[in-house]
Amino acid sequence: MIVGVDIGTSVTKAQLISRDGRTTPAHEARSTVYTLPGHRVEQDLDEVVGTVETVVRAALADAAQLGDEPAEALALTGQGDGVWLRDATGAPVGRALSWMDGRAADRLDRWTADGTLHALHRRTGVGLFPGSAAPLLAHLAEHEPERLAAAHVAGYCVDAVVQRLTGAVTVDASDASQPFLDVATRTYDETALELCGLSAHRRLLPDPAPPGTLHRLLPDAARRLGLPAGLPVSAGPFDIPACAFGSGVAEPGEGNLIIGTTLAAQVLDTEPRPALAEDPAGMLLATPYEGRYLRVMPAMIGTAGLDWLLKLLDVKIEALDALLVQSPPGASGVTALPFLSASGERAPFVDPRARGRFDGLSPLAGRADLVRALCEAVAYSARHCMETLGVTRTVTACGGGARSGEWARIFAGALGGDLEVCDDAVGIRGAAHVAWRSLGTPADDAAPGAWRARLRTVTAERGLIDHYAEGYAAYRHALDIAREGWSTR
Repeated sequence: MIVGVDIGTSVTKAQLISRDGRTTPAHEARSTVYTLPGHRVEQDLDEVVGTVETVVRAALADAAQLGDEPAEALALTGQGDGVWLRDATGAPVGRALSWMDGRAADRLDRWTADGTLHALHRRTGVGLFPGSAAPLLAHLAEHEPERLAAAHVAGYCVDAVVQRLTGAVTVDASDASQPFLDVATRTYDETALELCGLSAHRRLLPDPAPPGTLHRLLPDAARRLGLPAGLPVSAGPFDIPACAFGSGVAEPGEGNLIIGTTLAAQVLDTEPRPALAEDPAGMLLATPYEGRYLRVMPAMIGTAGLDWLLKLLDVKIEALDALLVQSPPGASGVTALPFLSASGERAPFVDPRARGRFDGLSPLAGRADLVRALCEAVAYSARHCMETLGVTRTVTACGGGARSGEWARIFAGALGGDLEVCDDAVGIRGAAHVAWRSLGTPADDAAPGAWRARLRTVTAERGLIDHYAEGYAAYRHALDIAREGWSTR
């Protein structure tokens, strides 16, 4: 069995997964997300490592449910982007800068104005946003150079945890793809570093680990986890690509939609090419599989905006489906723009000034109409991302939002096709899939993809497809007008 861990932004999860796809219940532990003045969002590495230890020990207590199979490896995935500075021992050099951090928005404005953003996108397929490593590192170089001088490595969440557990200074190629990697050669693009003014800090970037790399648990870390010393540790890919592979994405053109705290659309490709976006947006990721790349549109919207609205309306999340049923398609004329992140938007366009709004309000509008309008707007954004990526085959969906039957129906109608929904913890499944392949014993050779996730089909209804085609056109028109207004702020 594999011990799988998903180190999310605010919640770390762990569960055991058997070679035949059976899993134990997921155990969770929460991490603190520090939201501070100046649009700063930070996390504490020591606390995050502690959550990993807590959930792994809890998961191991369930081993009997899988017949007490011995652990073959610890497989890690988790949040990407941000900057997690460490010294040579793995100790944090200050709190980690989260992918949600907005302190570098002014740097992004400068790079947009002087053409750096477009030039970088042409070289690496990367669309930056304030919480990307490049603007955050540039911000630190300008305002806190002493922190960079004290650091031995500038990495990401998963490799920071790996260093603490194994002593290895490493990074997965999927994380390293953001933002300086030439994904075809898996080496850093020195011109990309130069464009961002960061050539002097190249020493902080570890070379990405080759596909199939495994690390080994240190004795002290093994004791705290309750695992054998020397156990193989698989590090990555980070959560977005892990969800793609855990959902069963295996063929070029297949897409995956993650309806989580944020929304991520992605498509598998055999060519290292960026999406043909109007803006320098999105990600081009190396994967653990040679000749396979993921093109991703990771939007800032998602269930976080819905959570905000439900809290404002004093409605529990358990009432979501009932509310959606109470409002007809089109939300009784109420429409929304779903950009409710303080950092603006990063896909399929980049604008740190992007903000949400509701239109068509009247005394006749109720709570259900507001909720449905926002859910429809998120689905329209998903379609915008998928169209930009050029998805041509089956689309799978996963994440907390996909578990809502009514919201999944909205997504299927807005996307214009059936959705194959995964209710399992697909990120952990994807990480486990990579771990078994790295061990040289692939779990799914007999029936590729069959074990990774149990899928249920959400049918796209003809009436909803037609209705949402008109709604999507109106959404795009409203978005174009709003973007003109944002640009004048």
